[in-house]
Amino acid sequence: MTSFQLSEADRMVQQTAHDFAAREVRPVAMEYDERDEYAWDVASKAAEIGLTGVPLGGHSAVPGITAMITAEELSWGCAGIALGTQVSGLAATAISVIGTPEQNERWIPECTSEDGKLRLGALALTEPDAGSDAGMIKTRATRDGDEYVLNGTKRFITGGGIADLTVVFARESDSEGWRDVSAFVVPKDAEGFSQIKKWDKMGIRASHTADLAFDDVRIPLENRLGDPDPDYRSGGRGALGTLAATRPWIGAFAVGLARAAFEYAADYARERKTMSRPLIEHQGVGFMLADMDIAIDAARLLTWRAGEMAASNQPFDLEEASKAKTFASDMAMKITTDAVQVCGGVGFMRELPLEKWMRDAKIFQIFEGANQIQRMVIARNIQGRYFA
Repeated sequence: MTSFQLSEADRMVQQTAHDFAAREVRPVAMEYDERDEYAWDVASKAAEIGLTGVPLGGHSAVPGITAMITAEELSWGCAGIALGTQVSGLAATAISVIGTPEQNERWIPECTSEDGKLRLGALALTEPDAGSDAGMIKTRATRDGDEYVLNGTKRFITGGGIADLTVVFARESDSEGWRDVSAFVVPKDAEGFSQIKKWDKMGIRASHTADLAFDDVRIPLENRLGDPDPDYRSGGRGALGTLAATRPWIGAFAVGLARAAFEYAADYARERKTMSRPLIEHQGVGFMLADMDIAIDAARLLTWRAGEMAASNQPFDLEEASKAKTFASDMAMKITTDAVQVCGGVGFMRELPLEKWMRDAKIFQIFEGANQIQRMVIARNIQGRYFA
């Protein structure tokens, strides 16, 4: 029977992450949002206590419950700082899903700060002409003797240009689609590898987002993830497997962000009086807060279920990940918007964190596959399940 109780170890992680978010993240969240700057000092402190090494658990070594609760608590402090400190989870998951045991042993410690020293990994899939339709990527990897040569451009890469290593998806032929796509590990200091633009974003501004260029970047053959057979391609299985594992985790960040907005609105509604009684006692506001509370719990359970299914090697497909990511991100956008409404005019002012949370929430409906794409995945599964 499934238990909905966290283990003692996970409760300790939850408390550690929450205390860190309250002590180190929240007090500087608005400052880093204004500065549009990566929070190196906060990330370094997080690494020292093990909060940047994304917990990879279970038989398939992908983010499970521990990763979900860590993401939620840090995002409760600030979604941008949380994503910035946890970004290595994307690269580490790709390596664990696609790589050989030897590659896992070599590369995962290089991007998960296991020794308390801050190290970052990034995942480079999106391109100027390949977003949700990532099978249209154009970045090329050409074999040249005992090396691969990479050429192309990647767009909107979280941690791009500042990560110690980047997992890059590139195709090994001119064919379209996923068939000849493979994943490659590119170190930060590789010659010809550069950041060409840092984006000025609406939200999650403490998370570094950049475009990357690969100009005759040479890497050893062993930096291609997966079977060393020259004819092997990880293809869509590798990329989609990585996204299936990380989408519930992204949903957990949205849960933490929504919880922050809900708690602020609930506190305000208890203290603010109108018509001689607390705002929360007015049914219109009380029902809004009740709906927020319900939605947060539902989203959390969806992310936990999908994350645990993936991490424990249970039967699992893209649909479960899509449900968790879509519901959680739509929920976060609605709750941050409604939190502003509950707080009225003061909620609209930049002195309060509500408008920041609302700006931060939007990206969760877009990255890791837009929610329209997630619904398409779910609809196709429904069709196959009931009309095959």
